[in-house]
Amino acid sequence: MELDFVGIDPETGKEGSPTAWVDQESREIVIQGWTAGPDLLDAISRIAWAPDHTPGIPNGEAVVRIPARMAQILREACDVAERAGL
Repeated sequence: MELDFVGIDPETGKEGSPTAWVDQESREIVIQGWTAGPDLLDAISRIAWAPDHTPGIPNGEAVVRIPARMAQILREACDVAERAGL
């Protein structure tokens, strides 16, 4: 697997920073972020996102938090992933 680096939190320190990459082969956006805490996970577990959708986070999935200041980086990651399929 080869990942293309798209961007990192502009206010990052030297480690543990929210980051975005794109897997060109699968056209997936890969996100590193802060681990969601118990309060956020509890709130999510009570929300039904769509009719007949089971609430909660299934095994094999995770919730991460990233700062809004990374919005442009995420937009760019979406563009890169879309272009990968062309």
